[in-house]
Amino acid sequence: MTNMIEARVEAARRGENPYVISKMPSGWLMIGDVQPLAGYCLLLADPVVESVNALSESMRARYWLDVTRIGDVLLEITGAWRINYETWCNQEPSLHTHITPRYLSETEADRRRPACVAYDWSTARRFDPALDGPFMARMRAALDEQDGLSRRR
Repeated sequence: MTNMIEARVEAARRGENPYVISKMPSGWLMIGDVQPLAGYCLLLADPVVESVNALSESMRARYWLDVTRIGDVLLEITGAWRINYETWCNQEPSLHTHITPRYLSETEADRRRPACVAYDWSTARRFDPALDGPFMARMRAALDEQDGLSRRR
């Protein structure tokens, strides 16, 4: 039986996943199906494993480095106040991390709560390639630039 994360990783490998922003060393960076907060993304581990505990120590380090690199780029591109990182893997039992920009423009009550509690995801704006394409391109370019800088060091 394949869960949603496994199916999305397989589609990404085939080049058939419209949500893919970039291939990262530890997996696939994807824009969220919905955008309760602008710039909401996920990192899906590849190879697919049930949890971070199933990875070797070096792969764990790589995964968390990728997660925080994505957060750095989101801060730069979105002007977010901070980034929230959530790795649960309860509903879809394959390693993935929700990477959510948080903004000072949110109400104080909403900013204090996890995004999955503060916002109604069922009514949030759906992913739209025309609307989200420019953001995805900026993410790719910033990640590429970050890669170039790290190679020069």
